[in-house]
Amino acid sequence: MKIEVLKENLKNGLNIIEKITNGKNLSLPILDNVLINTEENFLNLSSTDLETAIRVWILVKIFKKGKVAVPAKFLSSFISLLPNEKITLEEKKQGLYIECKNFKNQIQGVNPEEFPIIPEFKDLEFLLFESSKFWQGLSKVVDVASPSQSRPEISGVYFVFYKNSIKIVATDSFRLAEKNITIDTQVKKEFSFILPQKPAIELMNILEGRNGKVKIYFSPNQTIFELPMEEVDHPQIQLISRLIEGEYPNYEEIIPNKFKTHVVLKRDEFINQIKAASLFSGKVNEVKIRIDATSKEAEISAQDPDIGESISVISAKIEGESIEASFNHKFLIDGLLNIKSSEVIFDFSKEDGPCVLKPVGDASYIYVVMPIKAA
Repeated sequence: MKIEVLKENLKNGLNIIEKITNGKNLSLPILDNVLINTEENFLNLSSTDLETAIRVWILVKIFKKGKVAVPAKFLSSFISLLPNEKITLEEKKQGLYIECKNFKNQIQGVNPEEFPIIPEFKDLEFLLFESSKFWQGLSKVVDVASPSQSRPEISGVYFVFYKNSIKIVATDSFRLAEKNITIDTQVKKEFSFILPQKPAIELMNILEGRNGKVKIYFSPNQTIFELPMEEVDHPQIQLISRLIEGEYPNYEEIIPNKFKTHVVLKRDEFINQIKAASLFSGKVNEVKIRIDATSKEAEISAQDPDIGESISVISAKIEGESIEASFNHKFLIDGLLNIKSSEVIFDFSKEDGPCVLKPVGDASYIYVVMPIKAA
C-alpha cells in the first residue's frame, strides 16, 4: 500500500475511530489497532471493540493498494504533530512508513489479517434524518442511561420510531429523560430498539456540529448510523453497533399525569441556587425544595454538620398545594441544563412521588426525577 493524503483529513478520521480503542486491551491487543485499507479511490480507517465498529472513508491519491494495522492512539497522536501538508503513507513488511515535510517515520504494525471482520450490510431499509436535529435529541437523554448487569435494558438508549416522529428515552431508575423529534420522512412501520450507551455517546460526538443528513439502517440485532459524503455518493462515516436484547421497561407508567403542585421558575436563577445549596449538601448530595403556595416562593436548602447550612428563596408561579421534597442535586442540575427555555416547569405529583421538569412552551422534552425518600 502506498497513498498520499492531506494531514488534516487523516487527523480528523483518526480522531473519530480512535475513541473506541483504549490502548490497553490485554486479552485481544489487535483491538487497540486501526485497520488502514484502500478501497477504490478511498482510504478506509476501521476500529472495533467487538460490540461497536466505526469506519471512516477519506478521498486520497492511491499509488498502490493494500492494508496495514497499527496502534490507533499512537498513530493519531503522531499525525496531530505533523505540519499541515500532504502525507505519504506506505506499508512495508507490516510497518507503516510516514513521510512528509521534514519527517520520515516508521510505526511497527501487526498482521492486518488478524483484525476482526466488520460485517457488511446490503439491501437494508434505512431512514434519513437531519443530523443536527438527531444530535440535539440524543444529547438530551444519553447521559441518563446507566450500566446495569441485573437490568441490561436500561443500560442503553431506547429509540421508538413512529410514523412522523422518533422518541428517544433513557433512564437509570432514579430519573428519566424523554425527547420527541418530528421527522420529514414517513416511517412505514413502527419499530423500536435499544442502543447501548457507549456507541450512543460516540454517535453523539460524531454528529456534534455537523449539518447534512444521517442514515439509519436496520437489522434484527444490529443498527448502522451513516453520514454520507457531500461531494460524492459514498459513505463518509459509519457507526455499527449491536443492540441490547430484551424489552424496554414500560416507563410511561411512572410519568405522572396528575400533579399536586405546579411550579414555574426562572431557569438560570433556579440552577444557580441549586448549585449554591449543593456546596452544603455533603456526601449525600441532598438538597431540599419547599414550595410555599401562600407566599409564592420556592425555598432551596441544604445542610451538613461538617460544612454548614444554606437557605435561599426564589419567586415562583405556583398552582396547587404547598409541598416539600428532597433531591439529588446532580440529577436536578442535569435535567435543568438540558432545558433551554428561560422558564422551567417543575411539577410535583406527591411528597415522595416522581416529579417532572420540562421547558415552558416546549412539550417535546420531559425529565422525570425521583425525590430522595426520608429515612
